[in-house]
Amino acid sequence: MMVEYTLPNRQRVPGDPVAPAKETSGRPARIACLLALAYRFEGLVRSGAVRDYAELARLGHVTRARVTQIMNLLNLAPEIQEHLLWMRSGCAPEVTEREMRRIAAEIRWDRQRAVFRQYKKMPPRETPGGGKNDGLSATHAFTE
Repeated sequence: MMVEYTLPNRQRVPGDPVAPAKETSGRPARIACLLALAYRFEGLVRSGAVRDYAELARLGHVTRARVTQIMNLLNLAPEIQEHLLWMRSGCAPEVTEREMRRIAAEIRWDRQRAVFRQYKKMPPRETPGGGKNDGLSATHAFTE
C-alpha cells in the first residue's frame, strides 16, 4: 500500500519529479463571472426590471454594499475588463476581486492599466510593426 500526500508550501528538493502544470478548466474565472454579473445588474436597472440597486440587493439576499462592490468593477478600463472576461478558472496568477476593486478605485484608465500591468507582471511586448504594445492599450490614444 502506498500513500501519497503533497505538503503545502513545500520547496522542491533537487531530484524530486517536477509537478505537472496546473490545468485550467473551461470555466470562467470568478472575477469574470462577477464582472458579467455587474453588466447583468446594470441591464436590469436600465430596463426597469428592477427599480434600483437596493432592490437587487434585497432580491439577491446580499447587502447594498456588496452590490456596490460588484458594480464598481464596471469602473475598470475597458481593456482590463476584456482581459478579465476572457480569463479562465485556474489561470496563474489568480486575479483577486479585492485587487480589482483597488484598481477600479483609480479614476484614470491609464493609471489603472499601469497598476494592472504591474499586478499581472505583464511587460510591454513588441508588436509586428516594431512598436511597443502593453496588451492593454486602446487602439486609439486619448490625450488629456
